[in-house]
Amino acid sequence: MDYKKHVVKDKGGRELSEEEVEQLEIKRTRMPRGRETIGILDQRLGASRMRVRCMDGKTRVCRVPGRLKRRLWVREGDVLLIEPWELGGDDKGDVIFKYRLSQINWLKKNGYLKQLETEEF
Repeated sequence: MDYKKHVVKDKGGRELSEEEVEQLEIKRTRMPRGRETIGILDQRLGASRMRVRCMDGKTRVCRVPGRLKRRLWVREGDVLLIEPWELGGDDKGDVIFKYRLSQINWLKKNGYLKQLETEEF
């Protein structure tokens, strides 16, 4: 079987390098607002629940809300935007957004993920 490499071209038909493609993809990176925090998925628990290590130093059991269940697929190591629950205490939350690789690189470059980098392996 022959698999074709996905090629991205500009308006003139010229093939773009990977760096140029990443720069095109970053139009806007969603930042935490209010109580929201950034976290890394540590472990999937099943039934759309997962254990997430958040930037505020807490580990939360988070779920994917029903409105996002079919659109948001997550794996271990993904960087997510988490909204803690108001009633369930600070140890539960909802997954609102999953950052893409280019957005993660932008967050690292601008210093938003420094706390998480020091805690990694």
